[in-house]
Amino acid sequence: MLTLRGRAALAAGSTARWASRVTGRGAGAMIGGLVAMTLDRSILGQLGQGRRSVVVTGTNGKSTTTRMTAAALATLGPVASNSEGANMDAGLVAALAGARDATLAALEVDEMHVPHVSDAVSPSVIVLLNLSRDQLDRVGEINHIERTLRGGLARHPDAVIVANCDDVLMTSAAYDSPNVVWVAAGGSWAGDSVSCPRSGEIIERNGRDWYSTGSDFKRPSPQWWFDDTHIYGPDGLVLPMTLALPGAVNRGNATQAVAAAVALGADPAAAVAAVSGVDEVAGRYRTVQIGTHTARILLAKNPAGWQEALSMVDKHGAGVVISVNGQVPDGEDLSWLWDVRFEHFDDTVVVAAGERGTDLAVRLGYAGVEHSLVHDTVAAIDSCPPGHVEVIANYTAFLQLNRRIS
Repeated sequence: MLTLRGRAALAAGSTARWASRVTGRGAGAMIGGLVAMTLDRSILGQLGQGRRSVVVTGTNGKSTTTRMTAAALATLGPVASNSEGANMDAGLVAALAGARDATLAALEVDEMHVPHVSDAVSPSVIVLLNLSRDQLDRVGEINHIERTLRGGLARHPDAVIVANCDDVLMTSAAYDSPNVVWVAAGGSWAGDSVSCPRSGEIIERNGRDWYSTGSDFKRPSPQWWFDDTHIYGPDGLVLPMTLALPGAVNRGNATQAVAAAVALGADPAAAVAAVSGVDEVAGRYRTVQIGTHTARILLAKNPAGWQEALSMVDKHGAGVVISVNGQVPDGEDLSWLWDVRFEHFDDTVVVAAGERGTDLAVRLGYAGVEHSLVHDTVAAIDSCPPGHVEVIANYTAFLQLNRRIS
């Protein structure tokens, strides 16, 4: 039940959102949420009351997993979700205010905001995907984020934690929680978890298993996992799973989304069918016609994400365009480029693009990758031979390209 002040705050936010749209300044979701929060600081908690919510967080895969979770939850009823990826408080307020009658919610939440958002909305399920370096000049040291998440989860012992047991840091965050569903969602990037976040000792790895040499902290046995064709769950559950989205990383995202929806009562087969139909997430993965080329657009924002995106690239097409900016939303510190393995490009036309294309070109040069430099991303695509081009872009480069081709 909204208070009188809360209703007034939402009305003012709605007016601000309308004004933003009609003046062409944007979609208005963020400004609407900000206005409502300024007038009533408790508005997020009020909007979260009476809903069964799933909070999804992690460095990579939040938007995709949230979209899949919303699809799976929709088999149970109407769902509120911040499907455009505005994952801080104002975006959450806008998403919940826009679906006041929905009794379910799938909320993508920035990992640094999870504790206070969880305090406000009391989620039924919290999905923990992965933790790795991201936006070094904003996010900072990831072991601190892990400890903050761990403390936030401790305040919500009744929540079901759906955690990726292949990720050392997220496992540590969830390890002490009383109600954890462990999912083997994958985690090929291990560069940020060479030491135990609890003891500081070395993490030893043996295939998919891992353990800390300084404590009894080790990889839990998963209740959910996947392979190339099926998803596996509790009590001998086995279901075929064919996704519209590419890559093993998205099979892991889908498995966590299904586990979250089943925790809220969804039928597993219906949930798998729902996540299998997700074929685009806010412009990611879509293929578009640009001049004489078809172009598939992938988003990557940090070393772990770049490693996964590069594994999806078709290296035998007309070319690969890699576009990198260094604006505030990207993180202005691009030193992480040196942690990405670009060396695997052979006999592929590679074009470095974006505002920080020169930085990228230096990195490609040291990787021994033959390339050209064309700062404008559309012009970079046009410079490739006719045919299909794979485009990988970081955050603002991705947004700029989508605005130009929409």
